[in-house]
Amino acid sequence: MPAPTKGARLGGSPAHERMILANLATELFRHKAITTTETKAKRLRPHAERLITQAKKGDLASRRRVMETIRDRSVVHALFEEIAPSFSERPGGYTRITKIGPRKGDNAPMAVIELVTEEYSPKQAVVKEAEGAAKNAAPAEDAAAEETTSEESTAPQREEAATAAEDDA
Repeated sequence: MPAPTKGARLGGSPAHERMILANLATELFRHKAITTTETKAKRLRPHAERLITQAKKGDLASRRRVMETIRDRSVVHALFEEIAPSFSERPGGYTRITKIGPRKGDNAPMAVIELVTEEYSPKQAVVKEAEGAAKNAAPAEDAAAEETTSEESTAPQREEAATAAEDDA
């Protein structure tokens, strides 16, 4: 387990921070989206994604590891039976953080953290890679084309210079 963050934590002690993250993760899996402060949402994201990755494995050891964090059996059941199978094709990025306006009382920056519900299409990633490769290849082809045209244009000039030198001699 990674060392606790240095400096200010989400409430006081590292134990309190772990409990806050466990409760936020439980409510995220129960309601599929929650509104919280930006700081808590940013801290929750890797925690929740790690739990979903464990749930995707689906074995007993993974269930027990998740139960150490999420104490509500109905939420763990929903995580393993509904949420994790919906992310079976997605290699990561199970949550999305959307910033919203500040809170009215204390002007704290607020955010909505939610589970991504869109279907994952691995083809889109391949298409983006192909487009990027095509963009990188296009400047290289243009440079090669410019080199050939510059060589062709300098060749007649060399011949003219050679004939001019012969005429002078």
